[in-house]
Amino acid sequence: MDNQLQLDAIQKSIIDDGITPELATSATQLVFGDGNPESQIVIVGEAPGKQEDLQGKPFVGASGKFLNEMLQMIDLKREDIYITNIVKYRPPENRDPKPDEKKAFLPYLQRQLEVIKPKILITLGRHSLNCFLPDLQISKVHGQPKRVSLSLKEGSEDTFTVVILPLYHPAAALYNPLQRQTLIDDFAQIPLLLSKIT
Repeated sequence: MDNQLQLDAIQKSIIDDGITPELATSATQLVFGDGNPESQIVIVGEAPGKQEDLQGKPFVGASGKFLNEMLQMIDLKREDIYITNIVKYRPPENRDPKPDEKKAFLPYLQRQLEVIKPKILITLGRHSLNCFLPDLQISKVHGQPKRVSLSLKEGSEDTFTVVILPLYHPAAALYNPLQRQTLIDDFAQIPLLLSKIT
């Protein structure tokens, strides 16, 4: 079965399983993921915002425009990569995702990654980083690639190795010129990183 069909099945199962019913009720729609299901690069954000909720795609607001600009800088387009979030429904008033919400969505995110099997996993912001590497602080490890083995299913021995590149969230960088430049510099490493891995 091709990757897109498998991803569609995961998306359907989130709805069928009734994940985070309170969030589902307050959101316009599920924002599952977007981009190339065969990509070597997966970007994981935190949760959809207002524009994402309305359009049903991750990173289409101001943060998404900034992300698109950074992709252009390294000669990539959104269609070349795959973008998703930990939490797939917009939290009310754009509040941070709660621990139980992140936990509820984690198995589905793991299944997404299992299907795509990226070489590089880019985490945007601390929630995304701590989902995979709970003991690290984004301010200390941003831009530092970490090779990790991710388990594919809870309690399973199955793992795949991926390089995690922790980055600041574009939303934070939009209003902080210093962080913006740091994020651009960190992002610029991606092509070299990819060439070393593949």
